[in-house]
Amino acid sequence: MTASGVGHRAGTTPAGGDDASAAPDGEQPGSGPRRGGGHRAEVPRSRRIAQRLLVGLVVLLLLVGAGTAAVLTAPGLARRLGLPVSGAVDPPAPVAFVPRLGPLGPDAPAPTASGIAGVLDGRVAGLGDLTGVVVDPARPQPPLWARDPAEPQVPASSTKLLTTAAALLSLDPTTRFTTTVVAGPTPDSVVLVGGGDPTLSSLPAGRESLYAGAAHLDDLAAQVRAARGGSAPRTVYVDDSRYTGPLLAPGWDPADIAGGNLAPMVPVMLDGGRLDPNALDGARTPTPTEDVGRALGQRLGASAVQVEQGPAAPGARVLGSVVSPPLTDLVHTALTNSDNVLAEAIGREVARRAGAPASFAGATSSITGILTEHGIDVSGVKLSDSSGLSTDDRIPASVLAAVLTPAAAPAGADPRTTPLRPILDGLPVSAGTGTLVDRYTAGTPNGAARGYVRAKTGTLTGTNALAGVVPDVDGRLLVFAFMSNGPDPVGARPRLDALAAALRGCGCR
Repeated sequence: MTASGVGHRAGTTPAGGDDASAAPDGEQPGSGPRRGGGHRAEVPRSRRIAQRLLVGLVVLLLLVGAGTAAVLTAPGLARRLGLPVSGAVDPPAPVAFVPRLGPLGPDAPAPTASGIAGVLDGRVAGLGDLTGVVVDPARPQPPLWARDPAEPQVPASSTKLLTTAAALLSLDPTTRFTTTVVAGPTPDSVVLVGGGDPTLSSLPAGRESLYAGAAHLDDLAAQVRAARGGSAPRTVYVDDSRYTGPLLAPGWDPADIAGGNLAPMVPVMLDGGRLDPNALDGARTPTPTEDVGRALGQRLGASAVQVEQGPAAPGARVLGSVVSPPLTDLVHTALTNSDNVLAEAIGREVARRAGAPASFAGATSSITGILTEHGIDVSGVKLSDSSGLSTDDRIPASVLAAVLTPAAAPAGADPRTTPLRPILDGLPVSAGTGTLVDRYTAGTPNGAARGYVRAKTGTLTGTNALAGVVPDVDGRLLVFAFMSNGPDPVGARPRLDALAAALRGCGCR
């Protein structure tokens, strides 16, 4: 690429420049005509100098006339001309913007009970049988606001707060669940052993499902093919003995399988039982055991595989294994996306850790037992499942707050804070993630609280819950739990959102 501009060729004289053919030394200007064509009148040297000085003065006056504009817009040019330049016009130094979340200040003013009542009491109309509580986790007693907090209500998916809290209090947060394939009872068979991981991905390696970091069935199949020398099995046995009891909980509607809310609970399935691994609320399968067994057989090269249920023989040779994401990641996903199947799987692992059967009953009794051991009063709690999908569940708002309060407490104030802190990370963010992604959006009445409210939602017919944390305008973190039984969700949701938004919008002193 060549530079564009105006110049002159070598050997030519630029227009208006000094005449290179001026009179030779000793010849007086005006002594006679020069040979060879016309010429301009010679100008005495002193006059030429004067002309140049005059031109320079004019240019300088023009620059001074442009004055402030020239200096303000081009301080570098002003310096080259020797003009004074104010330091105020220098461009600012580059600023490196590094976004990060920092802790709230420990000395933020504390709200008062009267201040909280002043912003909440006028907003409870239209919420039916509303119960709730607001707590300052730095000073949890007494609550800042309460409305029948001990009254048990249908909690819907806010139940997952209890399930994930019990898991974090009883299990190692780095725990992973292993799916294994071992040699079968005959040379032409293998056994797929369920290890409690419902997130096993059906997608090809390198493609993420809704479960970030999930193990891939393709990876498991590759290990098994190598161990078997490429021989395809005729039978795939699925060992689902890790779980016991009914596959569906009391209060579950089988129609919710096709509706995308649940799948029969077995200890190994693909993509949480989803027919489409990327459809968050898409239909799930009524036959997860058969589906994963068939998919494994096909990946091992079987053209017509037979799938049967059966236990692995003790000491059977391991042909391959893959592991789930760590428990903290599973907790995050279960809360953010309100994943019922994943919450039920976590509940069963709580039961196993407590020495109880890995069933609906074993999970729910273990959850309440572990919370009680860690000082959380579960009076009034009745659970039929670990996810909150059952209409038979009952939880008081005070219990939801009792789980969230130590999770949100200042570091070092409560020994339960460190294990429970991941709950806060998993709570959906208003207008940002999970089940709050389409609530508190810009331009809506509660939009000013977008990004500030983090809360677990709960929705069933006639049931709405919202429990989480929010910083007020002074930077004080508050815990809240609101539960409403009766009104239709369409009308109740924005009213519950308004309660949390009101906490965000006030200093409440």
